[in-house]
Amino acid sequence: MSHKFDLVDLEAFAAVAELSSFRAAAEAVNISQPAFSRRIQKLEDALGVKLLDRTTRRVTLTAVGREFAQKATHWLNDLDSMLVGVGDISAFRQGEVTIACVPSAAYYFLPAVVKSYNEQFPRIRVRIHDESANDVLVAVAHGEADFGINFVGSQEADIEFHRILVERFVAACRRDHPLAKRKKVTWRDLADHPFISVGKTSGNRVLLDLALAGTDIRLAPVYEARHVTTLLGLVEAGLGVAAVPSLAMPAKDHPLLASIPLTDPVVDRQIGLIKRRGRSLSLAAQPLYDMLMHLSKTKRRTSRPAS
Repeated sequence: MSHKFDLVDLEAFAAVAELSSFRAAAEAVNISQPAFSRRIQKLEDALGVKLLDRTTRRVTLTAVGREFAQKATHWLNDLDSMLVGVGDISAFRQGEVTIACVPSAAYYFLPAVVKSYNEQFPRIRVRIHDESANDVLVAVAHGEADFGINFVGSQEADIEFHRILVERFVAACRRDHPLAKRKKVTWRDLADHPFISVGKTSGNRVLLDLALAGTDIRLAPVYEARHVTTLLGLVEAGLGVAAVPSLAMPAKDHPLLASIPLTDPVVDRQIGLIKRRGRSLSLAAQPLYDMLMHLSKTKRRTSRPAS
């Protein structure tokens, strides 16, 4: 058995172990699929063991491969930490990071931190999948995204949920609507006006239905939309009022839309970073995850209260 293999071969194996796909892993390290296959073959030949079982549809780790994948990830992370101490490795690090997130969080959190990340790691491509809460959870659980930003997942056994923000639901209406002049609005007040809601399969709708289940408040939507952005368009057109997460609302100086605090009851949602439990993030994904964790602390100290 020869132990002659390169660091890039180890990185290729770590990528395919994480993504379970030669195509996706090859894209992540920015090489062609044939070249990627040669790296894996070189590593297996050097170690004298079979690390992967390949079929036409998917790639799975052998028993030896699973054990080696854990060690490889630790080695690469340790090497990364060591190199950070002696010089700047960011300029030549390559790869890809995929983030799944709910749209409002994508708008609120990601632009500034992705810009900062790109400045530090210019050769790493960032893919952002803005999806519904359920789709974000599925993408992370199935390994289609490195990690996610979501308001569901805290109850999932195979998901780690780290809270980064708590936001309240607010009433949304046009500025010329009678409710816009109020300092606060109750859910019963909304029932007196045409109500617009997201559909029953929406994570936001499920959250609101649960929050109001213990009350006698019943809101019958006149219009339903799949996404909050569409819902706000209907509100802007003067078709009714809505209850939306505060992050989804435009700036306070928006010419047409106003947000008013919702009370009796106050309903909030927790936004958090989610990733698969017990799985290490890739060398490309970990710094971005850490940046978001750090940014969230700053946002919590400086952001305006939900209103």
